[in-house]
Amino acid sequence: MRHPAVPNDPLTEKVIGLAIEVHRHLGPGLLESAYEECLCFELESQGIEYARQVPLPVTYKNTKLECGYRMDLMVEGKLVIELKTVDRLLPIHEAQLLTYLKLSGLKTGLLLNFNSSVLKDGIRRLVL
Repeated sequence: MRHPAVPNDPLTEKVIGLAIEVHRHLGPGLLESAYEECLCFELESQGIEYARQVPLPVTYKNTKLECGYRMDLMVEGKLVIELKTVDRLLPIHEAQLLTYLKLSGLKTGLLLNFNSSVLKDGIRRLVL
């Protein structure tokens, strides 16, 4: 569920700052892959550990199955980042991030819509 009253942790704040930096330079209108590449550049320049396109198996009847789910980014092994370039964020986008959190066992995720004219309007922080 989304918990706006929960104080943000320093890692989440740092990643949001880097995403805003990327958006400031590129603006809206590019492909998701361009924003991912630039955000990874920023994470790397800050010495922040991350993994891209992390496979996420589904456990079904005690068997792990590769169903093609991939998290866009996992930062420092504890923060899931899902990037979007859509007209507006919809409940299905939040549901996708919540599913990734549940499947990964992680607690915090950021949904970043780079197609927003102001990035802060396209950010959702979700906590399980």
